[in-house]
Amino acid sequence: MIKKLIGLSLILLSVQSFAQKNNSSPYSFFGIGEETSQKTVEEMSMGQIGAAFNSSYQLTFTNPAALAHLQFTAYTIAGENKSIQINDGDNKASSSTASLSYFALAMPIGQKAGFSFGLQPNTTVGYSLSEEFYTTEGELNEINYFNGSGGTNRVFLGLGYSVVKNFSIGLEAAYVFGSIENTLLNRRNEVQLATMHRTNSELSGFTAKAGLQYNAKISDKLLLKSGAVFQLENNLSDDGDEVLFSLLNTGDGTISPRDTLFSKSFSGEVKKPLNTILSVGLGEEGKWYAGVEYSFQDAIEFTEGVLSNSAGVSYDKKNRVSVGGYYIPNISTLSSYWKRITYRAGFTVKQTGLVINNDKVNDLGMSFGVGLPIGRQLSNLNLGFEFGKRGKTKNSLIKENYFNFRLGLTLNDKWFNKTFIQ
Repeated sequence: MIKKLIGLSLILLSVQSFAQKNNSSPYSFFGIGEETSQKTVEEMSMGQIGAAFNSSYQLTFTNPAALAHLQFTAYTIAGENKSIQINDGDNKASSSTASLSYFALAMPIGQKAGFSFGLQPNTTVGYSLSEEFYTTEGELNEINYFNGSGGTNRVFLGLGYSVVKNFSIGLEAAYVFGSIENTLLNRRNEVQLATMHRTNSELSGFTAKAGLQYNAKISDKLLLKSGAVFQLENNLSDDGDEVLFSLLNTGDGTISPRDTLFSKSFSGEVKKPLNTILSVGLGEEGKWYAGVEYSFQDAIEFTEGVLSNSAGVSYDKKNRVSVGGYYIPNISTLSSYWKRITYRAGFTVKQTGLVINNDKVNDLGMSFGVGLPIGRQLSNLNLGFEFGKRGKTKNSLIKENYFNFRLGLTLNDKWFNKTFIQ
């Protein structure tokens, strides 16, 4: 079925809101959908680096150990617009979706600890594909419509603590929940009844990760930062149902169910192995930072359920290499607004772990962005831009060229006492 799916006329859905549809990639057809980065706009703008990075006023999602460095309460919310152009070698299509990326709160606890709480997408599903069959005379005889929607979200709670000077540890627990619906509608000319195959999966489970960070001062100004994150092995329960039924072929898209031809319930698990993230960076606090990050994980596994029932698809180890950083001309000046802007850039290369027709699906992206100060406070309006490509047109695959625009707002405060840059 994969060869049929990935050589199609693509009908991609329009903009929808968070928790409904925030994806339009055909690659979200597979498994539990496309995994999100689970990073802030600031991290994404630096090529997705974040395991070694920490700040007194910026929240990062990658490493909970960074929470120990917070000195200001941080409220953050972000959204993004994803635009993709798709090419299967014969057909081209484009689409865009907009959604809420996350919202979170983080605050220091005394002088040595901090905590965070928030909500963000975990995986996303959003595709609409068609497959046409013609007679030898060139007339349309049969058409299949493939549609999918849903995904999973995660509610998380993190805690970071400074064990000794320059060394901190962190823990984060999250509850993952959501649902995925996939449908296949088959219509044939001169046949009154069409058929629909529909699956619904309810996913839920707990995840956890632990992090470490160490800062080493190597000169009066230079600071060497290192970090490690271990996203622990976890299982998501996959409970749902699978139904095949006939419906009246009205031709106008209206679904009028007639007879149930097949129905059953299922229960399975999605097993995600340990994911390790290692990072190191060098910089001058409040001035500049440059870092590199590497992550790796064994293949995801499915037991029972229907999410893995895709012929020609398998899952392999995945990894990512990222390089990025930021530069601030003069964070403390009041005479020039432009010198207080944070400039960010980076790039990332990753193997997604998805294998189709024995071909690995890889992703290459570049990003940049700015942090615009709000007034004289440390609060920022963050703009991020990312462009890249995924997949290829050979061997019945699809090549995606994407452009993502992200907009995030981070408000900082010291509870009971607002703090301004002097």
